[in-house]
This record gives sequence, structure tokens and C-alpha cells, in this order.
Amino acid sequence: MTKTLYVGNLPWSVTDEELSEVFGAVTEVRGSRVIVDRVTQKSRGFGFVEVAEGDVERVIEAMNGTDLEGRPLIVNEARPRQDRF
Repeated sequence: MTKTLYVGNLPWSVTDEELSEVFGAVTEVRGSRVIVDRVTQKSRGFGFVEVAEGDVERVIEAMNGTDLEGRPLIVNEARPRQDRF
């Protein structure tokens, strides 16, 4: 079973593949995506990484605060999306 991690404070230039590579050094990444603005198609500065459920705590501990292109990453377990009205 997989769990999704939120990754914030991403450099604007990071792609889905690069995000996967960065986390791939710590665990097997089952999926990754950088969230982009619908209009401009530019990064919104955050994304999500899917990892094995048993690796969640270890990955958060290893990656939270890690420097990526001069920016400290914010990594925690993703919360379910809330409906917007």
C-alpha cells in the first residue's frame, strides 16, 4: 500500500522526474508530481511523492529540511484534499 507525502518549498525549476530522483535516493518512489498553475503551467512550489506505507516516517525524517537548490524542503504526510466552494 502507498502513502502520499506533501513536499513544499520546492524550487520553481524542479520537474516531476527530478522530484522522483531526489526522493529515490532514500526510498523507492512509486509516483511523483509537481503541482503547476493551470494558466501559466509554472510550478506552484509544491508537489507530492508516493512511497510505501512502511517507509513514510523514515522518508519524512530523512528529507524534511533537506536543501534542494538552496531551499529547505518541507516534507510531511499529505492530508486529504478539502472541497472548495
